[in-house]
Amino acid sequence: MMKENQVQEATEEHPGFKPVVIEAEEKEEINTEAISYSRDAWRRLVRNKSAFISAVIIVLIAIMAFVGPHMNKWSFKDQDIKASNVPPKVGILEDVNWLPFTGVNADGVDLYKERNLNENYWFGADKLGRDIWTRTWKGTQISLIIALIATLADLLIGVIYGGISGYFGGNVDNVMQRFVEILMGIPQLVIIILLIMVLKPGLLSIILAIALTGWIGQSRIVRGQILKIKSSEYIMAARKLGAKPGRLIGKHLLPNTMGQIIITTMFSIPSAIFAEAFLSFIGLGIPQPNASLGTLIDAGSKVVDIHPYQVMLPAIVLALLLICFNLFADGLRDALDPKMRR
Repeated sequence: MMKENQVQEATEEHPGFKPVVIEAEEKEEINTEAISYSRDAWRRLVRNKSAFISAVIIVLIAIMAFVGPHMNKWSFKDQDIKASNVPPKVGILEDVNWLPFTGVNADGVDLYKERNLNENYWFGADKLGRDIWTRTWKGTQISLIIALIATLADLLIGVIYGGISGYFGGNVDNVMQRFVEILMGIPQLVIIILLIMVLKPGLLSIILAIALTGWIGQSRIVRGQILKIKSSEYIMAARKLGAKPGRLIGKHLLPNTMGQIIITTMFSIPSAIFAEAFLSFIGLGIPQPNASLGTLIDAGSKVVDIHPYQVMLPAIVLALLLICFNLFADGLRDALDPKMRR
């Protein structure tokens, strides 16, 4: 009644006034497009400039890791003693004196002309005459493969172990967590070094060494999330309807912890890359003539005062991978966190 009086008074004061009548159906109509959780997370991830740029750089490096070794005629293990320690040289940049791609060493000598080399080494060659460009991208490929396989193993073991421990609880959880605490009490580096010494350095031994203890963090994250949500009403309803533990974990509990699992996995990748590089740097990684970023940095660091270009490219690639994966993981965490929704 009060609204009708207000409308009448407004009409008398302003003869041109016409009230807008809104039907009940129009009141309930949603005028904006419904956005799913995954689409909203993707939109926020794209808006995060550092995360988006990091993702682009990671993709470019991954592409170059598989394309780069085939961009010239040398393989990663081809040797030419005439090309020993030649500096970088790129044809279109050889006349730009302020760039380090002229083929001239620190003494001002063009080693390519002096040694009658007809092919250019874009990032120089090592002491055995092996192309650093090819070996760097081949090493990046091996480092990425090791990191991805080890991370997938960590993901599989950690999710299964943490899911079982968190769901059953009680004595099962106590026993499983005591085993985890024993592993955590032993320095990870000691376990990795002992395993590699037993299995001998190589691709398989490094993957097993990294995966052996890398799953612990993932399992604790999954366990904590499942302990938090297993008492939810929809879990209790599914249990009353006769759902088996395997179905409850696989269909209800794990999907609701997927955000944390993805984030932890993304942070595990740079950790695995660094672990492989460190092991290779101290001589427990990929054996020669194979290459990884760690072995290349180790070899280049020994002659960094004389030939700094030999360590420059692999060090830059390793630094970019570690920084970009961490920035992307940070952005992904913010995108998947419902509390960050605007």
